[in-house]
Amino acid sequence: MKFKIVIAGGGFAGVYCAKSIVRRLGHGSIDQVALIAEQNVMVFQPMLAEVAGAALSPLDVVNPLRQFCQGVNVLRGKIIRVDLERRELELDAGRFTKNLMVEFEHLVLAIGSVVDLSRVPGMPEHAHVLKNFGDALKLRAAMINRLEQANLEPDNDVIRRLLTFVVVGGGYSGVETAGQMLDLVEDVKRFYHNLRNASVRVILVHSGPRLMPEVSESLAVYAEKKLRERGMEIILNSRVVSMTANKAFLQDGNSIETNLVLSTVGNSPNPVITDICKQYGLESVKGRIRTEPSMQVKGRDWLWAAGDCAAVPSNGEPSSPPTAQFAQRQGKLLGENVAAVLSGRKPQPFHHKNLGQLASIGHRTAVAEILGMHFSGFIAWFIWRTTYLFKLPGIERKFRVMVDWTVDLFWPRDISLAAPTPTKLLQEMHLEKGDVVFHAGEPAFSFYILKEGQIDVFDGDRLLGSIPEGQTFGQHALEAGRSWYFSAIAAKTSTLVAVSREAFETFYKSSQNFRDWVKRSEDEGPIAREVRRKAASQELKEPVTKT
Repeated sequence: MKFKIVIAGGGFAGVYCAKSIVRRLGHGSIDQVALIAEQNVMVFQPMLAEVAGAALSPLDVVNPLRQFCQGVNVLRGKIIRVDLERRELELDAGRFTKNLMVEFEHLVLAIGSVVDLSRVPGMPEHAHVLKNFGDALKLRAAMINRLEQANLEPDNDVIRRLLTFVVVGGGYSGVETAGQMLDLVEDVKRFYHNLRNASVRVILVHSGPRLMPEVSESLAVYAEKKLRERGMEIILNSRVVSMTANKAFLQDGNSIETNLVLSTVGNSPNPVITDICKQYGLESVKGRIRTEPSMQVKGRDWLWAAGDCAAVPSNGEPSSPPTAQFAQRQGKLLGENVAAVLSGRKPQPFHHKNLGQLASIGHRTAVAEILGMHFSGFIAWFIWRTTYLFKLPGIERKFRVMVDWTVDLFWPRDISLAAPTPTKLLQEMHLEKGDVVFHAGEPAFSFYILKEGQIDVFDGDRLLGSIPEGQTFGQHALEAGRSWYFSAIAAKTSTLVAVSREAFETFYKSSQNFRDWVKRSEDEGPIAREVRRKAASQELKEPVTKT
């Protein structure tokens, strides 16, 4: 595939850049402009806290990209690498397709940042995050699930742990989400008869001396006061330094017994941007690619960047704040600048003055700082809702949100535990004689351990050999990212333990003992020899298997 303009990223910067370009290129732009995004929706992140707090439906805060960005060729996939010399990028579109190479004349990088919790032991395993609407749904379900479990629990110590919710980070996202969590539990606790005398704790842990350093001190103090009045516990000048399933440990040596922790910190540079800067010697600022005021990358007038992954100078500052407000404005101007360059005109520098800050703290209360004026309480909450309602993309979404907000005024929040149950990463398969495990040519998704029985392996109609109890198979296909070379059929009643590709790769990379055991199990006998021979001789003709 080849396009004149490729926009990488489906967030505020990428989407509004695409819409801006289409408005200027007009009819036929869909053959010239591609928008690459890992999801086929744009998420309105400022309202994710309300989704987590069951005040909004998750569908209210997403817009299908193909409907919202008409005139753009939307490609859903994950960028694997970018080759600036050949002006192409590699795109992983999913399990059943080969990677796609996309060529471009102009490239816009707007892929944002990523979440990295690895610096805090235990946090990647036990903490929730709030990056997309799936995270918001998962957090909402976890809170309701804790209430359900506590309602059945006879031990008061366990109940206290289940009903203690910890939020790490006292910036906008942390404060707004903590407020929504408190709203949710206050609103629905009355429906849990066994918890009528139990107390729910929401604890906000922040490393700084005050909440929300982005707003004025007076508004931050007001927010803290209101949250404390509602019963929220706020711990300032402290950090969570490690976690287990049942505890969060603070830097002062104290610990909090809890089964639910939300981390709103841990944003890190996107590794795609880090790799590009390192490979091609591009300047970066704290992992964000440095641009000219026009949002072009120095020395490459066909390479552009905006949003959280870019350090765009503005108003005398070396970079703009990584906020939705700035990303949206950057995207609009970047689209105009790309169209200008294509028409032989000069691109314009980015200038945008911060119009203000808004933060809802729950219970129909907010703080607002707009054009130097300060608001707090109900009036600030009304301004917050009105502003974001108008900023929410799409008339249909605006109407949906208005309906949900109206319902929220008169009826309690929805406590349906409608969380999808993911497929287990480790599961047993029962097979009768003649049942097929897989056919040759099918994509390989699992690593297998034969618990009992016998599996015969065929090359067409030719029997290559049998896999005995206790032996593993599937390693070579998963490592090579290929389809199965041969067919596997149960010779008698058998039980297989199927390990997903994701779990297998984690075990395989983490343990030398596991790698040695797998190799000993698989690298013996006629089947292993046939697999190695086939791997050495066969070209990659069948579909590639990917995670």
